[in-house]
Amino acid sequence: MERQEIRAAGSLAAVFSVRLLGLFMVYPVFAAYAHHLSGATPYKIGLALGIYGLSQGLLQIPFGLLSDRIGRKIMVVLGLAIFGIGSVAAAVSTSIDGVIVGRLLQGGGAVGSVVLALVADLTAEENRTKAMAIVGITIGVSFMAALVTGPVVADLVGVSGIFWLMAGLAVLGAAITIFVVPRPRCWRVHRDAEAVPALLAAVLKNQSLLRLDFGIFALHAMLTASFLVVPGLLHGVLDLTSRDQWMVYLPVLLVSVAVMIPAIVVAEKYRRMKAVFVGAVVALTVSQIMLLYDARSVTALLAAITLFFAGFNVMEASLPSLVTKTAPPDAKGTATGVYSSSQFLGIFVGGVAGGFAHQTLGDTGVFELTIGLALIWLLIAVTMEQPSYLTTRLMRIGDRQNADAEILAARLIQLPGVTDAVVVAEEKLAYLKIDAKIFDDKTARSLLDAT
Repeated sequence: MERQEIRAAGSLAAVFSVRLLGLFMVYPVFAAYAHHLSGATPYKIGLALGIYGLSQGLLQIPFGLLSDRIGRKIMVVLGLAIFGIGSVAAAVSTSIDGVIVGRLLQGGGAVGSVVLALVADLTAEENRTKAMAIVGITIGVSFMAALVTGPVVADLVGVSGIFWLMAGLAVLGAAITIFVVPRPRCWRVHRDAEAVPALLAAVLKNQSLLRLDFGIFALHAMLTASFLVVPGLLHGVLDLTSRDQWMVYLPVLLVSVAVMIPAIVVAEKYRRMKAVFVGAVVALTVSQIMLLYDARSVTALLAAITLFFAGFNVMEASLPSLVTKTAPPDAKGTATGVYSSSQFLGIFVGGVAGGFAHQTLGDTGVFELTIGLALIWLLIAVTMEQPSYLTTRLMRIGDRQNADAEILAARLIQLPGVTDAVVVAEEKLAYLKIDAKIFDDKTARSLLDAT
């Protein structure tokens, strides 16, 4: 990667991280805090925790499309401003209804798709995967850091202080966007990084992609619902206040990462993706069953939480890879956009349904909900087809007419390792679906240069 590309990827990863850090930091401490707000009920607490996922999920793709028209940086700064306003509203609210409004506004700053499109604007096709990986790693690190630091920060400044911190992080993110992120010379639609409306119908009809969308939906619904109850269990069973619960989350997350790395290596290198995938869903299911039937046991509680986050982190790493492998070559960005929206809608449903279950049936109701989601997901996982071990490769072409593009695509499909090819003449790009172990880049480039 060129120095400018490294700067772009690093600075945009920082924009992502400062926003997500605050959002996830509130997860382990929100339920205990919200009980003291006027008008609080278990249902409304769940709604407040998850409602940002509703606005985030609904606006993710529209934000990206709007940025194609008026510019990336403008939309990132606008989104961060909306997020900051929502954070202030939540910080000053003394009622649960006020926090719900603030959280809804926070989700309205749906800049994720715009940030990814900006990464694509600022990187060459051959370096884009590396840049996206930097952003993806940052998201994972931010999530784990937030769960560990959230209880500590809440002890120092309170949960309202975390919301104020979110507002400050929004200002910091805007400053990074304006002053550090390079300005793209131009912006255009990148089919590998953002949604294309014309391709939405095909993506939504793809059964394999829908299975993966349900997976990320269920995963984050389970996560959000669980955090309505698990902090209380840690307090009741281990006598740990919110301030001290980082002592559980830190080793649990370290163990989960230690499990995730070899699992992903086995899945990718040895092509055992389905086995690892199903195993992770089994781990998630068993963790929820343990929480339902034996959560009052110290050993069972800690084992269940560890098992959950092991499965969670394996899924967080493998699901995006599976979406990339499964999506048509020219619809990777569209498939990723739908996948991301499904994740946030899962957060919303997990909060709302989890809150309702908690209010009507207590802790038992929450875990019955998460077990139900896990069992449905397990059925989907067991019956899914073996995933293809393919990747998307972009190759630049010269000026061509549309008729020539179809001929070129047909020739590219004949190359070893190429399973699908779409040539978009107006973009001067060929989108290839390839088996990296067989595909020869030089042969493909020779064909492009000769035609």
